[in-house]
Amino acid sequence: MITFSGTVKRYPNGFEALRGVTLTIEKGEMVAITGHSGAGKSTLLKLAAGIELASQGSVLVSNQNLSQIREAGLAVLRQNLGMVFQDHKLLFDRSVFENVSLPLSIAAFPRAEVGKRVRAALDKVGLLNREKAQPITLSGGEQQRLCIARAIVNRPAILIADEPTGNLDQAYAATIMDLFKSFNQVGVTVLLSTHDEIGLARLNCRRIHLDQGKLVV
Repeated sequence: MITFSGTVKRYPNGFEALRGVTLTIEKGEMVAITGHSGAGKSTLLKLAAGIELASQGSVLVSNQNLSQIREAGLAVLRQNLGMVFQDHKLLFDRSVFENVSLPLSIAAFPRAEVGKRVRAALDKVGLLNREKAQPITLSGGEQQRLCIARAIVNRPAILIADEPTGNLDQAYAATIMDLFKSFNQVGVTVLLSTHDEIGLARLNCRRIHLDQGKLVV
């Protein structure tokens, strides 16, 4: 489902964040990317999501080379992909419901369908009773669950998460990891980066380690 072939990501200043990465993530698989800060984990996830493009080599998602499809094609591809960012990227001037509904509104879903999907996503992450709240009133763990609800509301086949438990205490982190495990159990392909060894033990999934932009076997 996701294939990196000799993938290099080089920035304008000459820094190579990824150096010749070759990796395949199968449909329905869960894979955790580990490595030191600056190892290239976030870059790899951005390439998988089409947020950035490879400098050399290729990144294929669902058999589509992300460097060879137009922006409109990328937009369609992203509708089948959910992304959870490190910095949440929540809209603090909108309610919990409105934050989750945003991807559906952009995709022009009918209003009735939006309501059903948003409430189903909020129920899945345990925030159904907070749909009218403002994100600023939520705890850190609740904000992360809100991000996950927004990522899954369009029922994506692929879920990508960048350090989803990075700023959470152990109890909240366990809840988040259990959510990702539950998504994978129903067939969602999950790719995440983490430093959370306790959380990784809960997932019991394949690990990929990066060191200075290189894949370490």
